[in-house]
Amino acid sequence: MKPGTRLKSAACDTEVMVIRCADGTIECGGAPMSEAKPAELSPLAADFSAGTLMGKRYVDADGKYELLCVKPGKGSLSVDGVALVVKDAKPLPASD
Repeated sequence: MKPGTRLKSAACDTEVMVIRCADGTIECGGAPMSEAKPAELSPLAADFSAGTLMGKRYVDADGKYELLCVKPGKGSLSVDGVALVVKDAKPLPASD
């Protein structure tokens, strides 16, 4: 997988664009994501059903993964079972 790859969830409508990645399985709703939309959706895992927000970047604690949500859905993003969090915006410099 490389930056620019578009991944689709196997459990909901979520689609993401890969910004930064490493070795690991990117998941949404507890199911692995892939470039092709599956014919039949997997059930949504209760632990990963917080949803995704359009236009938000999701990162892991180590900074190895960064995903941009291009289509929101009911599942939440994770890598190898570890949940990703919304990346905080950088503060603007003071203009005093």
